[in-house]
Amino acid sequence: MKAVVIREFGPPSVMRIEEVPTPEPGPGEVLIAVHAVSVNRTLDLVVRAGKYARRVDFPHVLGVDPSGVIVKVGEGVTDRKVGDRVIALIRLSEPTPTEPPKLLGVNVWGGYAEYVKLPARNAHPIPDGLNFVTATVVGRHAPTAFHLLREEAKLKAGEWVLVMGAAGGLGSAGVQAAKYLGANVIAAAGADLRVQAARDLGADAGVNYRSADLTSEVLRITGGRGVNVVFENVGDPELFPKAFATLARNGRLVTAGGHAGGTVPLDVNRLYLNSLRIIGSTGELSADLDMSLAAAAEGRFKALVECVLPLAEAPRAHALVADRNIIGKVVLDPRQ
Repeated sequence: MKAVVIREFGPPSVMRIEEVPTPEPGPGEVLIAVHAVSVNRTLDLVVRAGKYARRVDFPHVLGVDPSGVIVKVGEGVTDRKVGDRVIALIRLSEPTPTEPPKLLGVNVWGGYAEYVKLPARNAHPIPDGLNFVTATVVGRHAPTAFHLLREEAKLKAGEWVLVMGAAGGLGSAGVQAAKYLGANVIAAAGADLRVQAARDLGADAGVNYRSADLTSEVLRITGGRGVNVVFENVGDPELFPKAFATLARNGRLVTAGGHAGGTVPLDVNRLYLNSLRIIGSTGELSADLDMSLAAAAEGRFKALVECVLPLAEAPRAHALVADRNIIGKVVLDPRQ
């Protein structure tokens, strides 16, 4: 099969198309013909550059969220069959007190390939009528967004949510998840075009935090009350304090990202005097993925996609994501 292989860390040019043996599913495993896999800033670009916190063995194939069709099943597999349309779940094992979870595309070969094998339990069915690109994009970020808002922040209908980086992969999912749960949403992004993209996804108001003061604008929009929840995945040292300052008493800030660095100032006095909470989590439940895919199949959750490229253009795909001038996800399609 064809796969995008890296044999050393470095710039996008270290990724090269190679002919490698097609995996053979073992007991309890399935083989998937990949139809779509997205390009992610942390779990693809950072891993490829050698800056990820976990060890990566060479040669390696990236790709944490492939979707496609099962073409072969291993011994003992009874709950999946050839022809099933599925999306891969990234966690191949659960974390222990001393070890993090094993991740597809990080600890084992991923989906930048024509085929990928994985445990049958990690092959999640895709609802009828949902295409592979949408399933991959929605399945990558929406479950995390639902988990952060529904499980961690305990978001209630009618509450106000500020979504930072609202046109990015996780941010756009946060906008839609919050609306799905009945909240009022303020979309914050660094360009008018990106703010409008988030508004088009359902946000009730928007703020360009590069041209306006974030805190004062959010307080104006909420009539001085502030927001109940901040959905934060930027981690910018200048913007984080401004977002934190928008929280009303008993407010919650949830986060699963730090693309702008992640080390930020924190007003501890405001934290305890207003009974605020900061919650970090990358976990998600099976119910979060079910809700995400069902919402997309119902037309209530859109995948924001910049472009779909063939495997051979993986270096270009990484360059596009690194430039930060796109709106939506870049997806690779090994069939092209």
